[in-house]
Amino acid sequence: MRRIIMRTIVTNMADTNLYALILALAAAVVTGLVGGFALMKRMTLAGDAMSHIALPGLGLAILFNVQPVIGAAVALALGAVLIWEIEDRTDLATETTIGVIFSASLALGALVTPSEDIIEALFGGASPVSLATLAVYLLLAAAIVLFVWKERSKLVLSLFNSDLATVTGVNVNRLNIYYLLAFAATLVLGLRFLGALLVGALIIIPAAISHQFTHTLGKFLAFSAAASVLSVATGFWIASTFKLDTGPTIVSVAAGLFFLSLLKKKQ
Repeated sequence: MRRIIMRTIVTNMADTNLYALILALAAAVVTGLVGGFALMKRMTLAGDAMSHIALPGLGLAILFNVQPVIGAAVALALGAVLIWEIEDRTDLATETTIGVIFSASLALGALVTPSEDIIEALFGGASPVSLATLAVYLLLAAAIVLFVWKERSKLVLSLFNSDLATVTGVNVNRLNIYYLLAFAATLVLGLRFLGALLVGALIIIPAAISHQFTHTLGKFLAFSAAASVLSVATGFWIASTFKLDTGPTIVSVAAGLFFLSLLKKKQ
């Protein structure tokens, strides 16, 4: 069945949007992995809020005729550093800090984004992707996966006992900023086809699905990535077949998979 879906997607999109599909699948793998740690850090909702930090960057980039993804990437990187600085200087929780910056970003984004472009900025689209753009995105995705794989043990240790992590030589403060930057880069990967309003869903939902089936770290991360890829592939197929908007379709599929996962009885 999976092969049939993938063959249909490629057939329908080969002339215009195959690179966009490859990009989306790569982004799905990354969001699944990063979302797994976000769930363990109890910052999945923060991920949805953090995605809105991209809005001012998107709006300003559109105003000045710059590639929107560049503006979004800069805004998210600055947002990640600002969140890290506030956390370091105060005792505010991560979600509280992100919530404040999210509110400010949403207001600024609404002010600077032209009204005719606001819908695409919020919900994304399946616009064609050049080979050069795809290569850059794939390199970014590979870098994030490499970071998560290399630092997975330190991330888990710092999550459950930051004092023990510090004693064993882990620089928790530096690890936090690296994770926030990886989180921001993950949002950049999904912005093109999901938009600022929906990209956080692909971090939240696949991890929540995986949580229903396993609690072993390796299997949890793999299942989360698989759920994300399945959501994106099926969403692209449905959107391509029935001429629907790509972003909302993908998120609807992911939500449907989550509700189906609730049928599984807890062990």
